[in-house]
Amino acid sequence: MADLLITGATVLDGTGAPGFTADVAVDAGRIVAIGNDLPPAGRTIDATGLVLCPGFIDMHAHSDLQILATPDHTAKVSQGVTLEVLGQDGLSFAPIDDPTRAAIRRQIAGWNGEPDDFDFSWSTVAGYLDRLDQGIACNAAYLVPQGTLRMMVVGTENRPATPAEQAQMVDLLTQAMRDGAVGMSSGLTYTPGMFATTEELVELCRVVAQHGGYYSPHQRSYGQGALDAYAEMVEVARRSGCPLHLTHAVMNFGPNQGRGADLIAMIDKALGDGLDVTTDTYPYLPGATTLAATLPSWTAEGGPDAQLDRLRDPATRARIAHEMEQVGSDGCHGCVIEWNTIEIGGVRNPALGDAVGRTVEDLAARSGKPAADVFFDLLIADDLGTSILQHVGHEENVRTIMQHSSHTGGSDAILVGGKPHPRSWGTFPRYLGRYVRELGVLELADCIHHLTGRPARRLRLTDRGLVREGYHADLVLFDPDTVHDTATFDNPRQQAEGIPYVFVNGVPVIDDGHRTDALPGRAIRRTDV
Repeated sequence: MADLLITGATVLDGTGAPGFTADVAVDAGRIVAIGNDLPPAGRTIDATGLVLCPGFIDMHAHSDLQILATPDHTAKVSQGVTLEVLGQDGLSFAPIDDPTRAAIRRQIAGWNGEPDDFDFSWSTVAGYLDRLDQGIACNAAYLVPQGTLRMMVVGTENRPATPAEQAQMVDLLTQAMRDGAVGMSSGLTYTPGMFATTEELVELCRVVAQHGGYYSPHQRSYGQGALDAYAEMVEVARRSGCPLHLTHAVMNFGPNQGRGADLIAMIDKALGDGLDVTTDTYPYLPGATTLAATLPSWTAEGGPDAQLDRLRDPATRARIAHEMEQVGSDGCHGCVIEWNTIEIGGVRNPALGDAVGRTVEDLAARSGKPAADVFFDLLIADDLGTSILQHVGHEENVRTIMQHSSHTGGSDAILVGGKPHPRSWGTFPRYLGRYVRELGVLELADCIHHLTGRPARRLRLTDRGLVREGYHADLVLFDPDTVHDTATFDNPRQQAEGIPYVFVNGVPVIDDGHRTDALPGRAIRRTDV
């Protein structure tokens, strides 16, 4: 007798094929039968009127610490996410040494928070993956963060790596890939990853390719120089032979309005040339990052303390303000900053809580101070730990990119802060409710393929991402007529509706709409695939 029998569901198997009605039996964490009139099981769920599909794969997650610190992970599993890819944007916590860990924790506190009494007992990718195996809500894969490698070896200086330093980074990356990482990420608008040359990236990507991984860059610009930045990443893939995954593939800011088709043309050209290129996006217009990330990159040389000293110096403040407000700094992707688009999402210092949910322009009007001074003072008072929403997207670009055959889903979700981006709770049901049912931008079976089978193929998973006998039972049951996101910018921590059941490795984590206490997820190692 199987553990579980799901009856009467419309099965969308993750391939993009039309749905079919069938029963699905699960035993010992795997799908053991798909058909009609299957034998009874220990538990039966009547899924008449519901869709059964593979669990959603979040190709861009920032849960690196939160998946361990708050293991219920309701924000993700309640959306139907059964696997997420961590280690994004070139900054994370493995491999790592003690000085780098202290700097990284401070630099990306706006992404990960500062969990109390947190056990950072690992230093390698193998150690981090082992820690995940101790109990997490959903499965997780990991990308080696190129910026962390560079900080360990080169530091925070703006210069090319020496041959010896390059060799040391290659050695660290080689071991990390052997430990089970699925690829490498970069954050080329974040220090110190941004200081890497194209040649340095090519050499590292050759290592990734040799070990069967892929490269997932946050490239050098999503604004004024976006197409040039995408072209550099394609060139890195071409020269290294490494598969390329263009993560949070957006065309934002004023200069890129209506230019989503230009990015698609570039991707089609690369695919036509035989390159292996995929993308991921989130179905929203605003982005999210740290407030400090909007600063010119030169301000970050020497690390957080040196950056704060610059922000306290009146002459340097005037220089930064001129660059950001008049010229357009690289921190704002080459565009002049618009303070009304910068909304505070979270603060490290509780005394600054009144700033959450307000734009810098609004804070300046309330204080009677120039917006730039409000910006500098907030960064200083919050020790660079502020997170933001940046309202700079374009709907036509979002729709154009999500329709492409290279596309997968990624939330880019920051789970901490007073008002995080609603994509943290709503990304995947928003695809199904708004962009499938309401707008018809994607057909349902095709959308499920974007969110399941296609990302599984990018990750080279041979037994996940499809509803198929022998596959791990990472499964979602949802109501296609009612599924939708309820998370809003004003109230972002709200569970989606219309997703009553989510199974990870055959174990219910959402059962009749409620979070169970199960932690059945595990680390997905490259050697597993």
